[in-house]
Amino acid sequence: MTVRLRKLPMDHSVRQTIHSNKSQLLTTQDNGGEGMVPITNFMDAQYYGEIGLGTPPQPFQVVFDTGSSNLWIPSSKCSYFSIACYLHSQYNAEASSTYLEDGRDFAIQYGSGALTGFLSNDVLTLGDLKIEDQIFAEAVNEPALAFIAAQFDGILGLGFPEIAVNKVPPPFQQALKQKLLDEPVFSFWLNRKVEDGEAGGELVLGGVNKDHYKGEHVWAPITRRGFWQFKLDSLEVEGVALGKGSCEDGCQAIADTGTSLMAIGAKPVLVQQCQQMVHDYVPEMIKIINTMPPGAVCATVGLCDSSSAGVATDVKRSAGAHQTAAYRRLLETYAPGHAAQSSTVGSWGMPSNGDACQMCQFVVQYAKVALANNETAAEIVDSLDTACESLSLGSGGESLVDCAKLHTMPAVTLTISGKEFVLTPEQYILKVGAMGQEQCISGFMGLEIPPPLGPLWILGDVFLGPYHTVFDYGNERVGFAEAA
Repeated sequence: MTVRLRKLPMDHSVRQTIHSNKSQLLTTQDNGGEGMVPITNFMDAQYYGEIGLGTPPQPFQVVFDTGSSNLWIPSSKCSYFSIACYLHSQYNAEASSTYLEDGRDFAIQYGSGALTGFLSNDVLTLGDLKIEDQIFAEAVNEPALAFIAAQFDGILGLGFPEIAVNKVPPPFQQALKQKLLDEPVFSFWLNRKVEDGEAGGELVLGGVNKDHYKGEHVWAPITRRGFWQFKLDSLEVEGVALGKGSCEDGCQAIADTGTSLMAIGAKPVLVQQCQQMVHDYVPEMIKIINTMPPGAVCATVGLCDSSSAGVATDVKRSAGAHQTAAYRRLLETYAPGHAAQSSTVGSWGMPSNGDACQMCQFVVQYAKVALANNETAAEIVDSLDTACESLSLGSGGESLVDCAKLHTMPAVTLTISGKEFVLTPEQYILKVGAMGQEQCISGFMGLEIPPPLGPLWILGDVFLGPYHTVFDYGNERVGFAEAA
């Protein structure tokens, strides 16, 4: 079954929502099951489409989410205090001739709070497919403002059954059980280059549309059933690897169509970069650390400018200049708010009062004390690795970046199953319109997921847009290829 995606114009804030204009049904590919659902692509940030519940079908807009495994929609019995429920379409059991009572309590936890309700049973219409005996949740309480503003009504989970609340069989597995699909796979094409009126992408249930990718898919086996979780070999920016110290043998990641951004969860990014600085610069610093004040030492290696360090302007950059430039680009890319804190820019292009300079002086002060206590260079590096963990340098949340500087930002390279997948600044920066002005939002955010699930990195639509993705349930693997 093919689900076509259509893009709406980017004329509002990414946090706002707009009503979907229904498009004409489109022809399916020869991949087995048939059926078409008009789906909205909202600013490259949300993808959702229409389903039906009951007989006759009651229409709802839902997010197709590989990061969860339950179907829920608002209930006509929603709480008087649930504003989000009253602002969206509501399922009415009395209006359906195929409704079956279940009655079990339902609750699912989101970052903004718990969504609660109860379970019901009815026919699910997805395009031309009729999935019988589908258990779903009627939500009576929805948390926070996120669901109030959203134009989608609910969520249809496409994850593994293992993470389904109340062990409810997910819709995709129900379709397979009822032999409605030829193959136990589904695939996403999220069009990030679409013009107004063109298809915004496509979800194919039961197959793959070869028109929407180039070359062959690179396959990564599922490492844990639940999310679509696999091993991410590395993530690099101009040769500087993230994840050092936490995932030398690779990090765990999930392909999540329900997440707009990419969440880097192994460690706060700037903590990683503090550790990177320690390994790159401390051996050189130790040679001069007892003859200069901390600011001068940091200026010598290019991490503070001369005016903030109190040294002559003719101090030359060290041999580690390329690492300095890479560090600054990392800072601008992953923590633009920190980079923007600098009030002036020194003669070498580094922030005079920025995090790089402050972090460097912290390292120098620490090393001075350690040398006075006769610690070796290796012992100092090990101690500083631990000390970096305690730095409160900030991470997490969405960040605005300067749209005029996109051309100066670096490419980001993810390696999966030995294959490099590159994201350009134009791909990992979201451009949105707000109050008549264009804004650029970083496609990266910090989100630390603790054990036993984490550390876990989330590859959302920022990655799944440029790369066509196949979710192969039968072989328990996920495949990526360049989108066409």
